[in-house]
Amino acid sequence: MPILPTINIIGCGKLGMTLGRLWNDCGAFTIGQVLNRSHHSAAQATSFMHGGVPIAAITELQAADVWLIGTPDDDIAAACESLAASGLLRHGDIVFHCSGALSSSALAAASACGALVASLHPIRSFADPAEVVQSFTGTYCGAEGDMAALELLNAAFTSIGAQIVHIDPEFKTLYHAAAVFASNYLVTVLDVAVQAYVKAGIAEETALQLMEPLVRGTVDGVFRLGTTQALTGPIARGDIATAVRQFRSVNAWDERHGVLYKQLGKLTADIAARRRNKA
Repeated sequence: MPILPTINIIGCGKLGMTLGRLWNDCGAFTIGQVLNRSHHSAAQATSFMHGGVPIAAITELQAADVWLIGTPDDDIAAACESLAASGLLRHGDIVFHCSGALSSSALAAASACGALVASLHPIRSFADPAEVVQSFTGTYCGAEGDMAALELLNAAFTSIGAQIVHIDPEFKTLYHAAAVFASNYLVTVLDVAVQAYVKAGIAEETALQLMEPLVRGTVDGVFRLGTTQALTGPIARGDIATAVRQFRSVNAWDERHGVLYKQLGKLTADIAARRRNKA
């Protein structure tokens, strides 16, 4: 049997324990040590992963081939600096994080020790690790970093069903903002729609019910046809007079929403123009 690379996890929360369980089950890594803020939480993580040794102090760490820093984003650089200061990193060791907002440059302290660094960001929620273990296959992961590190990590992630997409580290924050547009801000726009319906005299519960087929149909159209072909409505039809009347009505109701409507209208006109140019 080949000797599996050993992975230590610093900050083993829901993401770390999910990945650790998947890797342990498929034999991608040998789970080494798990360092959390408390020995109790580290023990909970190793129990879930069916592998690893829980510890609660960086002085207890031993060498490993691969290091996952799974702390919250604000703590990643500091955790990496502590790891580098420990003297455990060897030339060619791999250190990576799974943040969507930070690039692998957050691991500069490890690079200075001769380690190879990377970032692989699974694009999904890890709220329920037990559920994610069952449904991880097909998850897209944004990857960037040192090529030699990515060679091993891409294989490890692929072995648990991930689909790897390589991104430009210079635009890592923009990459993460894309998810905010696709998820968080979609909720915000729908909230404005609900408020507009309520202003027009429709109860909020009814507004949500009448919006549902419209929203689901739109989203299904986007993923079936792409954004350009899925666009409908007055601007897509070239009915600019209607759009202007709507803007004036929205702006009279709430100037903040009027600004939003106007800006979205301009961007929607760009989409409509792209479709006409493709016709």
